[in-house]
Amino acid sequence: MFGPFLQRKVCYANFRITHLVFGIIILATIIFYSTLNGRQYDIEIRRYHELRLNRTEKYASLSSPNNSVQGLKPSKLTPRKNCGFFNFLANGCGSTSNITKVLLKLGEENIITNESSIKIESDIENIQKIVNVAESQPDAVTNKQVPPENHSNKTVTPSVQEIPVEKVIKTKDIYERGHINDLGSSEIICPNKGTDVNLLILITSAPTHREQRLSIRQSWGHYGIRRDISIGFVLGRTLDQRIEDQLSAENYMYSDLIRGSFIDSYRNLTLKTISLLEWTSVHCPEATYLLKTDDDMFINVPKLLQFIESHLSYKRTIFGRLAKKWKPIRNKKSKYYVSPEQYFPPVFPPFTTGPAYLMTSDIVVDLYNKSLSQTYLKLEDVYTTGIVAQLLNIHRINIKEFLNRRIAFNQCNIKKSISIHMVKTNEQYDLWKKLADTSVQCK
Repeated sequence: MFGPFLQRKVCYANFRITHLVFGIIILATIIFYSTLNGRQYDIEIRRYHELRLNRTEKYASLSSPNNSVQGLKPSKLTPRKNCGFFNFLANGCGSTSNITKVLLKLGEENIITNESSIKIESDIENIQKIVNVAESQPDAVTNKQVPPENHSNKTVTPSVQEIPVEKVIKTKDIYERGHINDLGSSEIICPNKGTDVNLLILITSAPTHREQRLSIRQSWGHYGIRRDISIGFVLGRTLDQRIEDQLSAENYMYSDLIRGSFIDSYRNLTLKTISLLEWTSVHCPEATYLLKTDDDMFINVPKLLQFIESHLSYKRTIFGRLAKKWKPIRNKKSKYYVSPEQYFPPVFPPFTTGPAYLMTSDIVVDLYNKSLSQTYLKLEDVYTTGIVAQLLNIHRINIKEFLNRRIAFNQCNIKKSISIHMVKTNEQYDLWKKLADTSVQCK
């Protein structure tokens, strides 16, 4: 009768022994790993950009205290103080605190980096908002009705100012004449001052729009190989040296970039157009017609040449999509806001919309000089072909073939149009192919 009882007694004793052994094993494991913790190392943080430099001497100098970056020590291995089992229990050292230290170091580095980035961005923003009033300078730009001086042979310091939205200021006070020293490119774009050039096409582009420029070169820009057609891209300057280097390499390859002295931005579009007019006055004054267009436009060059051929007798004229009775937007939140101080009348003069317009070359110098004497307005088409052209009594004629909008890309639409707006990079090739297809007959 005592058999089951004794059996349970023996099982209970074995159960306690098993737990005791298991507890000893856990304790030994904790002690073992806490002892190993004292032999680990802290790896201090080293900036990634140092590793990117492909120079052996750079790696050799990383261990030197003199080459630390922003107060961070160079990468090295430093033994951590012993953190045994009892120190682990008493002081909380070990893997948990190590993780905390690493997180704190990363946080400190991010704070340093973020503060530096914020400071740089703040400095650039402050620089771009600087406006130098020319009336207070003894060498202010004068408004002479003569062709501008050739500044191609001198180095031009880029103008980094960007005009605040409501600022009332004369354009001559902020525009810096001249272009980057690129006499070679200018001569390639427009040989012999444009003596043989019937059509000069200048395309306004952004510094980062390399793919857009390439798609134009490989599509309708091919007409630039003709002796009577010249094509160039007009850009401003940037504060990013990497982009500047890329543009230099691009211009070395194609020699078709025209670089002004202004910072390239939306608010400086009018400065870009003025720079375009100045370059034409200096480097291509003999061209018969000037087409100003953007890098998201498709230009039907054969159709445009036909139009020019039938309008050779016109003088002092701008052709394009004419906008009439447009009112200034007074909403300060709008991208197109114009303050009453900048332009007071309730309606703008008729103007040709900016994506593409064609002008006779006999107005280029007058437009350039007159533009400098007016109150600056960031709406370049309103300013140049509206306000300034009105003051000069220049004719603006509406041409329905200048669509300056996006349309259905069928072959007949393309063949009947001179300009089509909002064309993406990959679509340039498609439109070019459809234009070249002679199998479709359109009425």
